Amino acid sequence: MSRDQKQDMQTAVLDRYKQGARQVQPALCCPITQYDKKYLDVLPQEILEKDYGCGDPSMYVREGDTVVDLGSGAGKICYIASQIVGPKGKVIGVDFNDEMLNLARKYQDGIAQKIGYHNTHFVKARIQDMALDLDRVQRWLDQSAVKTIDDLLAYEAYCEELRQTDPLIADNSVDVIVSNCVLNLVDTQQKAKLFAEMFRVLRKGGRAVISDIVCDEQPPAEMVNNPDLWSGCISGAFVEADFLKMFEDAGFHGIEILKREETPWQTIDGIEFRSMTVRAYKGKQGPCMDRNQSVVYKGPWSQVKDDDGHTLFRGQRMAVCDKTFNLYTDPNGPYADHIIGIEPHETIPMDDAKPFNCRVNAIRDARTQKGEDFNQTIAPESDACCGDDGCCC
Repeated sequence: MSRDQKQDMQTAVLDRYKQGARQVQPALCCPITQYDKKYLDVLPQEILEKDYGCGDPSMYVREGDTVVDLGSGAGKICYIASQIVGPKGKVIGVDFNDEMLNLARKYQDGIAQKIGYHNTHFVKARIQDMALDLDRVQRWLDQSAVKTIDDLLAYEAYCEELRQTDPLIADNSVDVIVSNCVLNLVDTQQKAKLFAEMFRVLRKGGRAVISDIVCDEQPPAEMVNNPDLWSGCISGAFVEADFLKMFEDAGFHGIEILKREETPWQTIDGIEFRSMTVRAYKGKQGPCMDRNQSVVYKGPWSQVKDDDGHTLFRGQRMAVCDKTFNLYTDPNGPYADHIIGIEPHETIPMDDAKPFNCRVNAIRDARTQKGEDFNQTIAPESDACCGDDGCCC
């Protein structure tokens, strides 16, 4: 795609969503009806009508979360999330379109009065560059016209200084990122940067929950280069498997398809386009230290392989490092329902732990975890395992 074609795409997206802020655009993305009505009652009709999405990632937000909504548009997901996270939580809507931002900000005070607290913030930025506050950049430009090369260099230096010293959204500051049918609008060459940005701002243990349009085949060049199809959430759609791979390449783990619409939203030239919601976690990075822990995979598969290459065999006591043990057993993580964590009888302090080779899928001997000298015989207390009906286990 040429530079002019990319510019045409960006212009088409901006113009179409400007129109969407001014007047309802029924064909702009697929309608969603499964939102919890109790969260919609406080929202004005204008926000409800001018919401363009393909899923509901807000249902995966928790009380107290700090949330970032990528491409927040009219603010519907933000205002739903604000009620879920409560007064101790925080919701940041990120958008590049001034008219959508104005629409979302228009109702902030009124909605805050209805719910009893103010925890929403709407900021202007590109979602693939969340460190750069574009409202501040605009104020700088208003006072410093760029007419010469030196002016341009000063502008670029100012932008980089903002990113480095006062980022709009700081590193490791967010519990959950949500997005509703926006990532596909980003230029293909910028998508890897977008996923890296999501990873940057999330805290360790944080998660991204993204609803977007995916397709079952790669669209041909003539479709990709069509500005109307791009701005209509068609041409920039992710091929299904590629969508998951983008999370993996950015360093996420526990990547899971939460919902995939069976019926396509649109079919064009035999290519099916549908909504899919994916969740992925941050936090598998770090040193591997051996504290003599093990995990047992419950099933139902005979074996599974995680994002770091660990293979777990059903029912086997598998040796893992402390980092992996904590990932697997975290009740708020993606694995805990499938894993039994087994600690050694004697805890090994982290200072005494030795490096662990996570590339080896080793079975941890039970005797190793209990200790070679363990020879206790422990009888059950009288009737300890009998039920009220007198039936013993």
